[in-house]
Amino acid sequence: MRAARYYGKEDIRVEQVSEPSVQPGQIKIAPSFVGICGTDLHEYLGGPNFCPVKAHGVTGETIPVTLGHEFSGVVKEIGEGVKGFTVGQPCAIQPTIFCGKCPACKVGARNICHNGGFIGLSGGGGGLSEAVCVNATHVFPLPQGVSLDTGALVEPLAVAWHAVSAAPELSKDSTVLVIGGGPIGLAAILCLRGKGVKSIIVSEVAAARQRFAKEFGASSIINPVKEDVNKVISELTGGKGVDVAFDCAGVPASVKSACENVRTKGTVVNVAIWEKEVPFNPNWITWKESSYKSVLGYGPEDFKAVIENLGTGSIVPQKMITAKIKLDNLVRDGIGALISDKDNHVKILVDMEASRALHNKSAL
Repeated sequence: MRAARYYGKEDIRVEQVSEPSVQPGQIKIAPSFVGICGTDLHEYLGGPNFCPVKAHGVTGETIPVTLGHEFSGVVKEIGEGVKGFTVGQPCAIQPTIFCGKCPACKVGARNICHNGGFIGLSGGGGGLSEAVCVNATHVFPLPQGVSLDTGALVEPLAVAWHAVSAAPELSKDSTVLVIGGGPIGLAAILCLRGKGVKSIIVSEVAAARQRFAKEFGASSIINPVKEDVNKVISELTGGKGVDVAFDCAGVPASVKSACENVRTKGTVVNVAIWEKEVPFNPNWITWKESSYKSVLGYGPEDFKAVIENLGTGSIVPQKMITAKIKLDNLVRDGIGALISDKDNHVKILVDMEASRALHNKSAL
């Protein structure tokens, strides 16, 4: 079968590999759509990072590894002992890998496993292949009416759902601030709307992302380069500040803005992954007894919640999909486009079904 394999910095190859055999407790999935993530870009431009150069603690694999951790697919084969699934069933795949033995896993925080990783980054196959075998616990059936391309958005939406569920005071009447209109910030807007929140202020520099934020449900847009964010938020909230601020940008200005604009007893939720140390003054939140909380990844409960909300129509994420490409054009039309034109894209999906059909036709 064909798969996109990561060999190192700027070295991704679509090549022939052996199709995996399904083991007891596993399900073989034929991937349908695969999202290209910012993590994939980091691996391409500056890796290996997540992709293991030494034997991974759970999978035991090293590069080259098959890519693709945001994906949907259909059940191709069911392993011994697995019940509740049928061949051809559409599903989304939770790609998190965990050891089950570390201190984090022992307290149920498998999303922050000390030895963890992801299917599609850390070994164990990936969505950018014609077949992948995963434990049945990683497979989440999609409700009727939820398309397979939408199913590939469950993973990034689960990141956002985990984040917006982290603030205990969040309610339908809350006013929130989302800093950063990239894919996760935009997904956070969709999840907040799914929870019934209507007053969503977004701080974003790029004009294209401002437009996306408005289309996705933001009630107010602030350009922090051209406007005084603190003044605008004070006016919008009657001087109180926002109930919850989500930092999805991860730059010095964003953490300061989030802390300064959250209300007394409010919560700042850090969603971003930081690449450098930054100045932080605890007094930004101390004088208000505000809280600062960090989140990472998601759990199965977040996957389930997103899928339920997709099924009911509370979350409508189709606008996240800004392009669909073929596997053979992964680097040029996918990774390359996200590098050169990132502000005009949210999610580029690799259409694995169309890629298989095209390859099979050309092989005749």
